Amino acid sequence: MALIHLIYVSSATAACDAAELEKILVASARNNAPLQLTGMLLYAQGNFMQVLEGEEAAIDQIYSRIVKDPRHTDVFVIEREPIEQRSFDQWSMGFRRLGATEALAHPAYAPFFERGFDAAKIGAHPGLALDMLKEFSIDQR
Repeated sequence: MALIHLIYVSSATAACDAAELEKILVASARNNAPLQLTGMLLYAQGNFMQVLEGEEAAIDQIYSRIVKDPRHTDVFVIEREPIEQRSFDQWSMGFRRLGATEALAHPAYAPFFERGFDAAKIGAHPGLALDMLKEFSIDQR
């Protein structure tokens, strides 16, 4: 089975409080698990960055639902490519909310999420999105 990952950035259509983010995570885990998808979701300043890992058909199926989800807009794919192995195989969907504390602790990444995720800026640095997702997943394991 060939695996791919898809990384995208999007903007929330309304501010997401803890309860709304929890709803998103529960739905993601419920939808991803049967398709054997894994991944990580970051939220910062009204923006999302997510990686999905799995078989291409399963990712396409979930991604088509993501694009139609009215809770966000401006969905921009940063990376879609084959992978040898999963980076987030322990979760159907990991999660981390990023704020000022994380910006101070990770000054190299801070410019890319202090005001929300800037898709063009992140996309201009190949591998940066995946590195950020991996880095911010460490404390979640």
